[in-house]
Amino acid sequence: MRYIYNITTNIAEDVEQEWLSWMREVHIPAMLATGKFIKVTLIQVATTEEMGGVTYASQYLCESADKLKDFYREDAPKLSGEVMRVFADKVVVFGTELKVIAEFLS
Repeated sequence: MRYIYNITTNIAEDVEQEWLSWMREVHIPAMLATGKFIKVTLIQVATTEEMGGVTYASQYLCESADKLKDFYREDAPKLSGEVMRVFADKVVVFGTELKVIAEFLS
């Protein structure tokens, strides 16, 4: 069963482009380098947040619950808090673990 490690991030507009560059050039490659994830999708949330800023979802797909557990144990302590160290008070972040029940293609 596949799992998605979904991270929702609300980022201040004044650092949005810097954050996007950091995600593409530093964070996503580091997440993929763990070997736990097979695909990453970066999504901009289309709805406007009352608190302002711009919201994104980063979805990290892994092949099994065991791979995700391995990530939490081996890699998350270093990688999960990195965005807060880099962007401090300019971001609000929360994570959700999603279980893929079915996938359909047209």
